[in-house]
Amino acid sequence: MKLYSSFLMVLSALLFAMLNIVFQKSEEKVDPVAAEKVSLTISAVGDLMCHSPQYEYSRVSADSFDFTPTFSEIKKYFDSSDFVFGNLETVTAGKEKHYSGYPYFNSPDDYITSLKKVGFNFLFTSNNHCLDRGEIGVLRTLESLKNNGINSTGTFSSQQERDSIQIISAKGIRLAVVAYTYGLNGNFLPKGKSYLINRISDSLLNRDIQKAKSYNVDIILVYFHFGEEYQREPSWYQKNALQTAIDAGADIILASHTHLLQPVQFFKSKGKLDSGFAAYSLGNFISNQRWRYSDAGLILQFQITKDLESKVIQIKSLSFTPTWVFKGLIKGKKQFMILPSSLPNGHYPFLSRQDVQKMNQSFEDSKQILTKYSSRFRFN
Repeated sequence: MKLYSSFLMVLSALLFAMLNIVFQKSEEKVDPVAAEKVSLTISAVGDLMCHSPQYEYSRVSADSFDFTPTFSEIKKYFDSSDFVFGNLETVTAGKEKHYSGYPYFNSPDDYITSLKKVGFNFLFTSNNHCLDRGEIGVLRTLESLKNNGINSTGTFSSQQERDSIQIISAKGIRLAVVAYTYGLNGNFLPKGKSYLINRISDSLLNRDIQKAKSYNVDIILVYFHFGEEYQREPSWYQKNALQTAIDAGADIILASHTHLLQPVQFFKSKGKLDSGFAAYSLGNFISNQRWRYSDAGLILQFQITKDLESKVIQIKSLSFTPTWVFKGLIKGKKQFMILPSSLPNGHYPFLSRQDVQKMNQSFEDSKQILTKYSSRFRFN
């Protein structure tokens, strides 16, 4: 009996010790600071163009296209992002409207399908090419985006849809997103249907931002399609539109259209952020424009953090991954491919010596342009 009692005492002691260890380990896993904060990661790129050589290089059969190889080397940069933004600078009006590139774009539906596959889940659609196939092009593009599960803003199918602010949320953080274009490539909106496309207007911008504020969002993100093409410095018009957005309460401003990168600047936010930022132009992410500066783009990445107790919201880990577009043969096949331009020589065996020189030049150009107003970010 004594032996049995001793056994029970030893067993009890062992169980107590084990429970104590488990309890200590569970305590170690609890991070009260982390539990009080949430964050989401955003990636943003510039113009997603589709010139005719791009869809011809991506043709699989008579009416089937696969654009995913173009993005194969940069997809990994999107994998950790909650949202991936870009400017869809084409329409998908259907093959009946004839596929074409510049000056009036119409691309295969597979272009949008491929963008979804590589990670894009939010596209801006207000740009100077969004009316290249008229109202049918606007509506059919919106339908294709919806069918592929891609959020969008900038073009709309009704007045009610236009007047609704696009709000997206993840991990307890709410973003309002609005988008506008300076022009329509010489095209005209159908009579009585101005709701189809957001044009840059001080009154419209102010009204939309005030409405967004009424929804108690954490961040207001504005996209502008504006600027003078092929200029590396923002124009007076860009700066004026930017200031209007800041005064109205914009926190983050993204833009494109110039087909070149332009500087990034920080500003004192009048919204919930202490400091917001504006990218005057994110450049071309993919296009057939093969000359210096236009063959360069970037992936802009940042985190939005929110303290759930104090409600303080901050932008953190702002970084740039400069990119360069390769056009040529890969394993005997004609191909466009977006490459990180910071990678060392020899990383891609299909690059010629001239390609490497252009890519290196592109990286140095991008650094110089982007840091003209500020250097408060990291290059990957």
